[in-house]
Amino acid sequence: MLKGKTAIVTGGSRGIGAAIADKLASLGADIAVIYAGNNNAAENVCQKCREDYGRTARAYQCDVSDFAAVKDTVAEIKKDFGTVHILVNNAGITRDGLCAMMKEEDFDDVLNTNLKGAFHMIRHCSGMFLRNREGCIINISSVSGLTGNPGQSNYAASKAGLIGLTKSVAKELASRGIRCNAIAPGFIRTDMTQEQEDNPLLAAVPLGRMGEVSEVADAAAYLATAQYVTGEVLRVDGGIAI
Repeated sequence: MLKGKTAIVTGGSRGIGAAIADKLASLGADIAVIYAGNNNAAENVCQKCREDYGRTARAYQCDVSDFAAVKDTVAEIKKDFGTVHILVNNAGITRDGLCAMMKEEDFDDVLNTNLKGAFHMIRHCSGMFLRNREGCIINISSVSGLTGNPGQSNYAASKAGLIGLTKSVAKELASRGIRCNAIAPGFIRTDMTQEQEDNPLLAAVPLGRMGEVSEVADAAAYLATAQYVTGEVLRVDGGIAI
């Protein structure tokens, strides 16, 4: 289904990103995994893509909040793979705290990684998409960006910003055959959400459980292949944001 395509997955060494990389590889895509610090985890994801699906997969260390570093990394990926067809902006961090007491650097760090990082990746991949006259951008937002969440004003702002970025980029690039969509996960079982297992808000999930990373990956696979869908925000949240 995606044979002959190359996908970049940021934050691809674990959790949702690793699941998306695996899913896209299973559909035939070659994979470039961008990671922040855990080389071993990123290499394990790549090794699985190679061994299980026979795909080309390589890992690249990059701080997506650094404009110049992203430019260099994308250039390296282009050299290694020739071009890129799919970009999944999944890299994200949290620095939770009440807005009235939040440190400025905690707000800035989250916005710079979660929102500016996605802009940096789109900015430096767009040239390849434009030359190819095709491209698929998938931004991993959150239901927090749709509903807000106490103690996460920085995170919610970054994820709401991703939705605005998604819709604007979708309008800008649609005429060149480039699609841009977002996924808004809810409570998904990952390393980052282990402490959420007893969160009373889980009782508000209509489907009555946390989601799995594979279910977000399935949504990414759909958007990677849905040729007439752009500017959409696909919730994978068990219904909590209905």
